[in-house]
Amino acid sequence: MKPLIKITNIKRDFVLGNEIVYVLKGIDLEINKGEYVALMGPSGSGKSTLMNILGCLDTPTSGNYILNGKDVSQMSDNELAEIRNKEIGFVFQTFNLLPRTTALDNVALPMIYAGYSKSERRARATKVLKEVNLGDRMSFQPNQLSGGQRQRVAIARALVNKPSIILADEPTGNLDSKTSEEIMKLLKEIHDKGNTIIVVTHEEEIAAHANRIIRLRDGIIESDSITINN
Repeated sequence: MKPLIKITNIKRDFVLGNEIVYVLKGIDLEINKGEYVALMGPSGSGKSTLMNILGCLDTPTSGNYILNGKDVSQMSDNELAEIRNKEIGFVFQTFNLLPRTTALDNVALPMIYAGYSKSERRARATKVLKEVNLGDRMSFQPNQLSGGQRQRVAIARALVNKPSIILADEPTGNLDSKTSEEIMKLLKEIHDKGNTIIVVTHEEEIAAHANRIIRLRDGIIESDSITINN
C-alpha cells in the first residue's frame, strides 16, 4: 500500500539578513491513510515548519513531498492552493472563523472554492455541523458561541470537503481542560470513521490521544513511536 504522505530528505532553510538558518535538516517520513499522528517538539524544533510543509502552506528548500500520489514539493502557489482546498482540512488554535458569518456559512466556505452549488454547500455543511453536535447552532455567529463550539465549527469546516488529511495545529490551545477533552474525543470519533489526523502539539496529554508520536528536535526526527491507547 502506498503511503498517503511520503517526504524524503526534506530541508527548509530561511535567510535572515546575512545568515542562513537551517530549520529542517533532512526529514524522512511516511504516514499511511487512517493513521492518527501527533507531531511534537520544543520551540525551535522545526515542528511548525514541518506542519506548514505537510499542509502545503510552505514549500521545502529541497527534498520531495508526495501527497496522495502527487508530488507537491515543486508545485506553483495556485496548484498548492487547490491541493490545500481538496486534500487538507485545517483546524487552528485560534479557530480562524469569519466573525460576522454564521456557523453554516463558515463551514460551507471551502466548498465555494471547490466549485459546489449553493444547495450542495448548504446540504453538506448542515450534515457536517450535525455530526459535530451543532445542528442547533447553525445560524449563530462565532461571537455567540463558546470556545469549544467555535472549535467544533472549525472542525466541521475542515471536514466539509472530505479531505485526505485533517491537520490540527494546537487545536485545544485556547480551551479549558474539560472542553479540550471534548474536542479530542470528537477528533477520535472522526479518526474512527477512517480519517487521517495529524495533530501538532506541545502537550503530552493531547499527544497521548494519537496512535503514533513523532518527536522533532533541532530540525530532525528524534523519535517515532507507535502508542498503545484506548
